[in-house]
Amino acid sequence: MTCPALLRRRQEAATGSEGDVAQGPLQPVAEVAHVASERLRRDDTLGQFVRFVLVGGSSTALYALLFLGLESLGYLAAHIVATVASSILANELHRRTTFHADERVGWLAAQVEAGGVSLFGLVTTSVALGWLDASVGAAHPVLQILLVVTVTGLIGLIRFVALRWIFRPTGAPAQ
Repeated sequence: MTCPALLRRRQEAATGSEGDVAQGPLQPVAEVAHVASERLRRDDTLGQFVRFVLVGGSSTALYALLFLGLESLGYLAAHIVATVASSILANELHRRTTFHADERVGWLAAQVEAGGVSLFGLVTTSVALGWLDASVGAAHPVLQILLVVTVTGLIGLIRFVALRWIFRPTGAPAQ
């Protein structure tokens, strides 16, 4: 039997202990949360991809806050500052949490490797914002952010592939 929840129930029944899983009406929710948490910690492709998306969402939220806070500088300046800051954060979080590479890859190496893809993203999203500005004129900041999020999502897939399979240390297996 490989289901952790069922194994835990058998162990608890045998020992009479309840472990750290909530009892009562919230027990199913606690069990699902525990299984999801265990799944998220794995270093296989799915676990890394979910962590990658969570880090990407967090850094995108930082981007949006900075972009809105700096919009008085103009869309391009706000975009560049917000992209650089959110990319540095994302690169570090990917190094530490997404790929658990903090012992194998230094901070600077991670910034350089992922920074190349981030630079590609910065140029691509800047071109997209320029196109939007030329097409629509002064577009609402929410529309600008939506455009950047869409383009960034597509580039994020490229970034995941690059970080997962291209920039992995020599001899490290791709699971």
